[in-house]
Amino acid sequence: MRVDLFDFDLPEARIALRPAVPRDASRLLEVMPGQPLADRMFTDLPNCLRPGDVLVLNDTKVLPAALYGLRAARAKGGGGPAHIEVNLHKRQDDSTWLAFVRPAKRLRIGDVIQFGSEDEVCLAGVLDAHVTAKGVGGEMALAFDFSGAILDEAIARHGQMPLPPYIARKRAVDARDEHDYQTIFAQDPGSVAAPTASLHFTDAMFSALEARDVERQSLTLHVGAGTFLPVKTEDTTSHKMHGERYEVSEQTASALNLARAEGRRIIAAGTTALRTLESITDEAGIIHAGSGDTEIFITPGYKFRAVDGLLTNFHLPRSTLFMLVCAFAGLEEMHAAYAHAITGNYRFYSYGDASLLWRKSGG
Repeated sequence: MRVDLFDFDLPEARIALRPAVPRDASRLLEVMPGQPLADRMFTDLPNCLRPGDVLVLNDTKVLPAALYGLRAARAKGGGGPAHIEVNLHKRQDDSTWLAFVRPAKRLRIGDVIQFGSEDEVCLAGVLDAHVTAKGVGGEMALAFDFSGAILDEAIARHGQMPLPPYIARKRAVDARDEHDYQTIFAQDPGSVAAPTASLHFTDAMFSALEARDVERQSLTLHVGAGTFLPVKTEDTTSHKMHGERYEVSEQTASALNLARAEGRRIIAAGTTALRTLESITDEAGIIHAGSGDTEIFITPGYKFRAVDGLLTNFHLPRSTLFMLVCAFAGLEEMHAAYAHAITGNYRFYSYGDASLLWRKSGG
């Protein structure tokens, strides 16, 4: 499909730079096939769901994956120190990460990037990474001098929360983001972007959902920075997704298969949960436990196998995520919903408001 079909004009003022306080004070736009758009508050979510519905959450934890360092002076070939920005996006092994690096032209294979200061007195006072491979679009493979838990500790010490570019361009990351850009139920470290639909949840909301007899299940998908990359091709068939690591337990798969067998609805909390579920569901609608990488790219025409409802924030124009919600709820319907949200002063993107989408018939 043509990528320009997924374009729309968004005023800068609609981009949220901070989340609602408290988290569940955000707004919620419900989009149901054949029904008028419904303006609600996120606290209305339990009443939008039925007893027996299953809400699937992504329990990944965001790493402070934005690093700022210096390229060491080269012994041969010239070139003194240079400031380098690194956004880790996918762990390759205990000591190696794929990362998006700027400015990429200042680095070549074999260069060393140093994070931290030699004056710091601690095991991870200085963190060095060697460039071992260069890809396209500023992507590189970085091999660190530490590995495993020690590397994780060093990244946590030197890194910052990896706010999306549309926020980071407008303000600096601060201590509030360490709390705000993490779900309250995050468990498994590995993401470099938050599953933002779940940033709205509070303990009070979970209590209300439990009282409504809404079941909760969890899975893990470690979100990569590729989620923020614009689609630069003119046709969706030419766009390549970055792989993201997922893990789904036998307990979760069994509970979801039971719900489907009993005719109960499955609602994905976020596009990450939806993409994981659609990646592990076969043509017969059976959800399989396991782990692996997914590069699933969902555009209109895709036949959904696992998910009946989707809780998600408002996404960028021409993005893979806006394409996904159009596939789920309808292209015309989502353009109308986004136009309604813009004129109604909804807040967009990671720290913005939420929408509750119900699958369009035939999708």
